[in-house]
Amino acid sequence: MSRWRPPAEKSTALITAQGHARLKSELDELWRQRRPEVVKALAAAAAEGDRSENAEYTYRKKQLGEIDRRVRYLSKRLEVLRVVDTPPSDPAAVFFGATVELENVDSGEIHLYRIVGPDETDAAKGWISIDSPLARALLKKRVDDEFNVELPAGPQTFALLSVTYGST
Repeated sequence: MSRWRPPAEKSTALITAQGHARLKSELDELWRQRRPEVVKALAAAAAEGDRSENAEYTYRKKQLGEIDRRVRYLSKRLEVLRVVDTPPSDPAAVFFGATVELENVDSGEIHLYRIVGPDETDAAKGWISIDSPLARALLKKRVDDEFNVELPAGPQTFALLSVTYGST
């Protein structure tokens, strides 16, 4: 079994101000609180003796590796992210940070989505990545525009009902 992992796909380096603050606080919490706790527990487990049969030691080593991997990712990612905290010059069109209300033309269902960076997506809140097929199809659309998009469930037709900017 190899430890090599294929590189992740390149994603858009945009983020909202709230998303940027959330990532920075996650990095700070990992580095200043969780990592020192795990290192202390790892040292205590290592002091118990035979490490080959010490489940606590093995678990803490794995946990430390996961924390270090996430810290490394966040440190590098925060350097390249560009914070978008101003509305676009044309607020009637869909751009990054827009909250849109869509109607599925085929089923009549109404959906509410916010277009955010790939690092801050949240399906429960309806936040979709700007890299998603739906968000790509939405870009530069205006109210009452209809458009087709190829989704995992198959091709769908949507009508854009509203576009707003600001955090939701």
